Amino acid sequence: MTRSSWQASASTPFSEFLKGSRAILPLVVGAIPFGFIFGTLATTSGLSFAETLAMSAFVYAGAAQFIALSLLATGTALPLILLTIFIVNLRHLLYSITLIPHVQHLPQHWKLAIGFWLTDESFAVAIARYNLNDSSPHKHWYYLGASLLMYGNWQLCTIAGLLAGQFLPNAASWGLDFAMCVTFIGMVLAYLTTTPMVVTVLVTGLVSVWAHSLPHQLGLIVAVLAGILAGVATESIQLKRRGNE
Repeated sequence: MTRSSWQASASTPFSEFLKGSRAILPLVVGAIPFGFIFGTLATTSGLSFAETLAMSAFVYAGAAQFIALSLLATGTALPLILLTIFIVNLRHLLYSITLIPHVQHLPQHWKLAIGFWLTDESFAVAIARYNLNDSSPHKHWYYLGASLLMYGNWQLCTIAGLLAGQFLPNAASWGLDFAMCVTFIGMVLAYLTTTPMVVTVLVTGLVSVWAHSLPHQLGLIVAVLAGILAGVATESIQLKRRGNE
């Protein structure tokens, strides 16, 4: 029996679930301050306690939730809020396309669950497991273990932030959100394996700084679009060069 076949036979749904939970734990720790700050900011942006909980429970998209709060606080029109969130979350489309070969055989209820709990952190952990060279039929349970732990953490941190916000109105100024920035940087660096990826990240970062002063967080949309175009252009140039060789 080969090592990969032994690993597959030894794998069970429960063991994969536990491994996924352990794998995402460092990212969960990084998300704690992020969720806490969201809870403290939500009520000052005009959301009620119940509305804040509902946003975390049903939207469940950290960056999009923060953007929505900032736009709501400035009285931005709903269509522009929806457009901004749509652009920011376009990356989830790329995540989904990457996961399709691994999950297309699953029943519909699994696909719905995977789609709902798809985040930057769960994708980073899940795709690393899917890319391992073994034939385990239970890798989706690994994804579930990682996703449920992150989801539960986000809900608890939102509640903690809501409660703390009533007694610590300046908690958002503590700089705790830096932990999430470090977490995202760590996730991104692991995927900078090609020139188009590096160009995308550099262009997005530079444009986001240059366009930061644009109103209604439009600088974020401009930076994302610029990064995507730069990455696509770089990849196209590489393909042309290879075709001419």
